[in-house]
Amino acid sequence: MDEGARGTSNGEAHMDKAASGNGNNSSVVNGLPICKKEAAGSAMNRVKKIVMANLLVILTVAGVIIGVVIGLGVRNVELSKAHILYFGFPGELLIRLLKMIIIPLVVCSLVSGAASIDPKALGKLGGWAMLFFLVTTLIASAIGVCMAFAIRPGVGAGAKPALSGMDDAIPQSKEVVDSFLDLVRNIFPSNLVSAAFQSYATSYKLIKKNITDESGVSTNTTKYIVEKVPFGKEVDGMNILGLVVFAIVFGIALRKLGEEGEILIKFFNSFNEATMVLVSWIMWYAPFGIMFLVAGKIVEMEDVGMLFASLGKYICCCVVGHAIHGLLVLPLIYFIFTRKNPYSFLWGIFTALATAFGTSSSSATLPLMMKCVEEKNGVSKHISRFILPIGATVNMDGAALFQCVAAVFIAQLNDYSLNFIQVITILVTATASSVGAAGIPAGGVLTLAIILEAVGLPTNDISLILAVDWLVDRTCTVINVEGDAYGAGLLQNFVDRNADKIEGAELTEVRLEEVLPTKPAPLKEEEATPLIKEDPKVTLEGTESERCDQESVM
Repeated sequence: MDEGARGTSNGEAHMDKAASGNGNNSSVVNGLPICKKEAAGSAMNRVKKIVMANLLVILTVAGVIIGVVIGLGVRNVELSKAHILYFGFPGELLIRLLKMIIIPLVVCSLVSGAASIDPKALGKLGGWAMLFFLVTTLIASAIGVCMAFAIRPGVGAGAKPALSGMDDAIPQSKEVVDSFLDLVRNIFPSNLVSAAFQSYATSYKLIKKNITDESGVSTNTTKYIVEKVPFGKEVDGMNILGLVVFAIVFGIALRKLGEEGEILIKFFNSFNEATMVLVSWIMWYAPFGIMFLVAGKIVEMEDVGMLFASLGKYICCCVVGHAIHGLLVLPLIYFIFTRKNPYSFLWGIFTALATAFGTSSSSATLPLMMKCVEEKNGVSKHISRFILPIGATVNMDGAALFQCVAAVFIAQLNDYSLNFIQVITILVTATASSVGAAGIPAGGVLTLAIILEAVGLPTNDISLILAVDWLVDRTCTVINVEGDAYGAGLLQNFVDRNADKIEGAELTEVRLEEVLPTKPAPLKEEEATPLIKEDPKVTLEGTESERCDQESVM
């Protein structure tokens, strides 16, 4: 009887709902129209929820597509250089906004991240991250070499393509030793303020010396020798590597201070949170800015047909290699270690990948990548804000792959056969030099000269690489930031697996306001800070069970 009454009340409720919706009570007798309307309504609600949850991704994809359409349409109109500059202004504004946020985001996130993790756990996480970055970069370099030897982009091209206006952009050739010494020098910047916008680079000056005879007397003839003398100078470009190292060491030092450093750690935590709020605002401008970045670059292109006819195989080699690494290798590594769907993870960072494609800068994509992996893929803040800035600096999978392809391409173009030792040299040099590659547009081209010098190839052919770098560099940046994100996801999985061992002591954050009010009596001075020691008797509920778990593990 109760069940019948309950069923009647439910039926009356559905009838009232349908009547209020369209006023047609007679259609409720058999119940079919109501079921259809409910099914249609629930389907619409599901679609609406999906659209709202992925609204930013949808807008970003739409921005890229509309940008291509607008660029192809405006391309038919002859615009002056000034008009092209004005046309791309909204895209330039997006890059400026992202670059504005890089320094406070990197410094504050690394200081707070290094201070909130126990030094032992910090070393373990950093070691696993560097191992992942090194292995994936080596794999990317190997893929690049294999693709170059398989497709042979420099064979059968005939004469070298003549491209005007590119010779001035060729970077100065530099000795391999000086390049790596510059890398070490930039790790330890002499001025932190100047490191925000300048980095150290070695240049050369030629000094002529007269040849002396055996008696030591200078001859009057015109015979002389030219000595190449290196000297250092500051060049434009952020020294992100030096800032990263300083921030990590400074965060460790603050943790060592204990109670005295807690106020400053709280300051950096708050600064970091405020920066992420700014990032969330910038994210909604990103689709509009990306649209004009893509459209402006398409309008700038000159004689695309000739470019693709002469360098099409090289472009194909790079893009296919990046696709293999980004769609097969990295997802496979993620799946092997986590047993999770790597493509759902990839969908969660799609907005950051589209921004990377539009800006060609892994450093500029860093703020959006942090937001995406934390909100969409469940990576904790102390993992993402510690690993991602390091990855944006040292992990350059896409750049290493492109550099290997470019080195083999230039060798084939000059009919220069590479032996096994030279191929290994290209692999190792590309992997090592990608660490110091700047996370800026065309940053990989600057380190390409190091690889060419290492195997004795002419550096003046870099002008051919620069001609199509606007396209290849975009896929490079996408692979770079994708590797950073997968690295953060793998470390999060590593931390989750070992949570019972390290959650209580090694991944504690500074939250005095949650612990101090629950203390019945003042503690000793050495026990008053959670950064040094935790008292299990006075913490919140659940701590006793955590202590038991830790004892059982031991």
